[in-house]
Amino acid sequence: MSVTQPSTVEQLASQLIALLRELPSCLVAFSGGVDSAVVAKAAHLALGDRAVAVTGISASLATGELETAQEIAGDIGIRHEILDTRELANTEYRKNEPDRCWYCKNELYSRMVPLAKRLGLEVLLGGANQDDLRDFRPGLQAAADHAVRHPLAECGIGKEQVRRLAQYWQLTVWDKPATPCLSSRVVYGLEVSSEKLRRIDSAEQFLRGLGFGTLRVRYHQDDLARIELAPTDLARFGDPMLHLKIATHFRELGFRYITLDLEGFRSGSFQTLIPAEALTRFSQTAP
Repeated sequence: MSVTQPSTVEQLASQLIALLRELPSCLVAFSGGVDSAVVAKAAHLALGDRAVAVTGISASLATGELETAQEIAGDIGIRHEILDTRELANTEYRKNEPDRCWYCKNELYSRMVPLAKRLGLEVLLGGANQDDLRDFRPGLQAAADHAVRHPLAECGIGKEQVRRLAQYWQLTVWDKPATPCLSSRVVYGLEVSSEKLRRIDSAEQFLRGLGFGTLRVRYHQDDLARIELAPTDLARFGDPMLHLKIATHFRELGFRYITLDLEGFRSGSFQTLIPAEALTRFSQTAP
């Protein structure tokens, strides 16, 4: 569809709500992040009780993310359901090839379909925005396989505009950093397991407790942890006592080697390991 970009956030909100009002009812895949929060808010404004949000939970969900989703859903006023997803039971998912996200999203959408039927909801919605369509997103193919619609992308709304909408609607996650699943921290080709995910989650929570903000703990072969921090936080590692505290705790978690990435935090840093043909295949999926 041809989209004329609104000039104000009010017009942007009106455009998104108008699109959603055309739907009979919907079930929103709701992680509690800024994208899905904006979709859930707009759906609730457009459809009222005919819009429901659902969060999938598994070992790949970081500590605190479910609670955040529940809080945001409560603030919005939208009905909130929880689904147990079992992607770790899938051998193909555990193999952790570059298309791992397809198996994750396929599991979620496959479980959303019967839930939507039970609740009498007709359309599945996702939170992909316009910028996501240019990124490596195998999950978008799974969405297409299940006829999931992405209203943000359909309206031509990118990440910056999503945050403007979230701030306009006073959603507390308007400036929340992206929080992909814990499995995204495991280097491609290394099997994903609940134990690895537990170590990653505990390590990241420990670093946040030390006052670090945006970060990732990447899991490599031989139980090596590669810590990515915001560039402004790298200077703190000049303190040898901090090194010792972190190394000691990480070893207690089961890591054998602990490294600091001098390039700092980079979203999707494992994408440099993906063959070019795979990047092309999963970066041009339409909503």
